[in-house]
Amino acid sequence: MTQELIDLRNSILQGRYEDALAIVDELEGMSKQAILRNIQSYLKILLIHLIKNQIEQRLTNSWAASIRNSVREIQKLNIKENKTFYYVNQDEWEKLIEEEVIEDAIADASLEVMNGAYSQFQLADVINRKELMQNAVKLLLLIYTYSPKELSRMVVETLTQLPGGEDWQF
Repeated sequence: MTQELIDLRNSILQGRYEDALAIVDELEGMSKQAILRNIQSYLKILLIHLIKNQIEQRLTNSWAASIRNSVREIQKLNIKENKTFYYVNQDEWEKLIEEEVIEDAIADASLEVMNGAYSQFQLADVINRKELMQNAVKLLLLIYTYSPKELSRMVVETLTQLPGGEDWQF
């Protein structure tokens, strides 16, 4: 990125404004890609814990904390600086999960689910992808409705509806 900033400065100083605008567009694209990669990282953590919950039919404090933290971090990353637009819109989560994240989440979850009892291929066969997607999207949609202050409480309330959530709550 340093080279791009040098090129941008030189383009402006030399009056090459079309070149400068092209560099600005490139920098903006690089920034968006970095933010999307961070969102995907937190999304993968969210999915791993939802997979563990689905297969083991229980919820632990550490899983709940990881899910809550992932949703909160996604909320922070997803909103653009103008505070009115998002990098990932409400109707784009399923596509992002299916195309970019789910296979890595399954592979990583296979190391943890039931102490590694499943290979990633076996785990891919036994998980209910539709249910996994529904639970993930339900949690992600909370980021558009609730303030950061309210979000944690709403995530916890949603977690109590997952398998083992009532036991975890009490």
